[in-house]
Amino acid sequence: MSQILNIAEPPTSSFLENAEVQNMLIDGQWAPASSGETFDSFNPATGALLARVASGQKADVDRAVTAARRAFERDSWAHMNPHARTRMLLRLADGIDANAEELATLEALDSGIPLSVTRGMVTASSEALRYYSGWPTKLQGTVNPVDPMVHCYTVRAPVGVCAGIIPWNGPITMAVWKIAPALACGNTLILKPAEQTSLTSLLLARVFIEAGLPDGVLNIVTGLGRNAGAAIAQHPGIDKVSFTGSTQTGKSVLSASIGNLKRVTLELGGKSPHIVMADADLELAASNAAQGFCGLTGQMCIAGSRILVHQSVRDEFSELLAKKVSTYQIGDPFASDTDLGPLISAQQRDRVNSYIALGIEEGAIPLVGGETLNGPGYFVKPTIFTDVDNSSRLAQEEIFGPVAAIIEFTDVDEAVRIANDTDYGLAAAVATRNVSYAHLIAQKLRAGVVWVNTYGELDPAFPFGGFKQSGIGRELGEASLDNFTELKSVMIRL
Repeated sequence: MSQILNIAEPPTSSFLENAEVQNMLIDGQWAPASSGETFDSFNPATGALLARVASGQKADVDRAVTAARRAFERDSWAHMNPHARTRMLLRLADGIDANAEELATLEALDSGIPLSVTRGMVTASSEALRYYSGWPTKLQGTVNPVDPMVHCYTVRAPVGVCAGIIPWNGPITMAVWKIAPALACGNTLILKPAEQTSLTSLLLARVFIEAGLPDGVLNIVTGLGRNAGAAIAQHPGIDKVSFTGSTQTGKSVLSASIGNLKRVTLELGGKSPHIVMADADLELAASNAAQGFCGLTGQMCIAGSRILVHQSVRDEFSELLAKKVSTYQIGDPFASDTDLGPLISAQQRDRVNSYIALGIEEGAIPLVGGETLNGPGYFVKPTIFTDVDNSSRLAQEEIFGPVAAIIEFTDVDEAVRIANDTDYGLAAAVATRNVSYAHLIAQKLRAGVVWVNTYGELDPAFPFGGFKQSGIGRELGEASLDNFTELKSVMIRL
């Protein structure tokens, strides 16, 4: 083991200084849990207690649903003039911009993501709100050609009371991905953040209240997944749930939705392949692949953790990748030169270490990394294995840490076969100079997102979601609006 150095005293957050317990938001009011219970939130870079947060349960979800339903049924919200709704969303985006540094600091404290990254996440969140602010005036219907004595048309109606359940990796981004389309379409929303990272969702709510968002339109219920999350999934008063998280939990959410047949969209796990062809720019491919499995310390559903390399360039590429990964600075999220922060918890650190041990047990060869870093917080060095069989657990199971497997292939058909040989289908990447290869492979890959000569780039206009057990539905882009509207047909006999 080696020691992490220079974990400085973290900065303070004015948001955390305002209250001994961070309460949830219901109907425009900050409220403790009905039970009075709280849970602890820790700084993953130091292991120190960061905040105590209200631990909501079914009774609190009931209160939030009542508030959201009341807000939805007000004509002033569901039937708001679309130009006014656009102005509202723009005010919310302005609020994020005005509080950007406080949001980025709190996100880094709560998640361990480096401040340089959380600043970009805050900017991206504002941009997503601005993107969705343009949609209220464009949710158009159609006039349908039927009998000449009939006027037949369709309109887009809001679904009603929606809920968003988000994970702990990139919480501010995930929150806005749920909030923005739901509100743009005229719904009300109950947001349940992960218990490990609830704080920026609460700060966002404060910012949005100050921007003029009406009471009950957005409610934040904090709590444990088995309590608050399960109550949301089962609640008969919720019309739609948008869940981001593990495939196992996503299946539970889908099963719980049967009670009232609530609409469900799921953005779940991944085991994404990154195919490096023999003709690729290997320096660029190595840089993209390193970021592809190390970004957010590997805690990404899109992590390119299976790196498929043509046999003729395997050794050269592997050396370049190892060299690139070895340059990453691991440590204090608030240090200007930090590339990778900690994992979210001791439990997650232990899980990642167990997979590193498993890889060695399965006969894979560690090219670089493999050590747990001894010191405050939950740090693991990025680890690359070679000689990995695609049928192994190391190659098939989502690790959610900075661990990658290099898998050799001989031709395009074999690369595609290996890439698609997984239960997941969220993302994939191809490194090649040959545009024909790029199009051919992208067409054959069973994945919702394919990057060519890049990795992980997203845009609010870019539909995001997966095939197979990586989910149902899409987030971002115009396609996401289908998740938050119902198509209503109207026929009038003239």
